Amino acid sequence: MTKKIKLKISARLMKKRTRRASAGSAKQCRFCGNAEHLQNIDYKNAGFLRGFLTERGKILPARISGNCNLHQRRLSREVRKSRCMALLPYTAQYN
Repeated sequence: MTKKIKLKISARLMKKRTRRASAGSAKQCRFCGNAEHLQNIDYKNAGFLRGFLTERGKILPARISGNCNLHQRRLSREVRKSRCMALLPYTAQYN
């Protein structure tokens, strides 16, 4: 009978395992379940749309904001309309 040797797991591999396990759940689109928020996607509602911009004025990607493809496209279209009407800035404001 051969004896099984128990190998030590390095600290690096332990960190990797815990990182994989605690990746978190997928982000949910805030517009899919709530019809009230869906009506807020409008180019005239600049305060709401400003929450989807970075401090530099770029539109947040869907992987960060958690929006689904359909609502991310709609959101970006409304942001572009709002920029065209000069309600939102194209870039950050410099002093």
